[in-house]
Amino acid sequence: MTTVSRRHSARRLALQGLCCLDAQGPSVGDLVDLFIQDSDEPLETQATAGKMISQALADLDKCDQVLSRHTRDWDLDRLAMVDRSILRLAVGEFVAGKTPFKVVIVEAIKLAREFSTAESPRFINGVLDSVAKELVGKDAEAHQELQAETSADETS
Repeated sequence: MTTVSRRHSARRLALQGLCCLDAQGPSVGDLVDLFIQDSDEPLETQATAGKMISQALADLDKCDQVLSRHTRDWDLDRLAMVDRSILRLAVGEFVAGKTPFKVVIVEAIKLAREFSTAESPRFINGVLDSVAKELVGKDAEAHQELQAETSADETS
């Protein structure tokens, strides 16, 4: 199995875990862990899925605030649970910064095609593209501020 397909399998497991947690609440965290462990996936894939869930849940309120800004005319609570979980999973990966944004978006679209409605891939793509642009803008602003501070220190 290639690295890409293992990552996709990890995303699938993580999505299913996030949906379970979304539906049942944090009290079923142990059951989600058991679900992942009972999968036929290699231990590395299981561990990656667990990390992805942790990343998505690490700062859920902040994640949801970011998503709310980009789900125009849609209250996050009213989105389909699967779509909401796909978006949270992707934003968690964005914030972790280990996977290029475009790869995360393509993977999220694949998950939407696999688990959600016919309209979901386009919706997921639009929201995540908008979120990625915001995050890239923030990174660029932070980089410019750092450069300005460094330049000011060098001239002093």
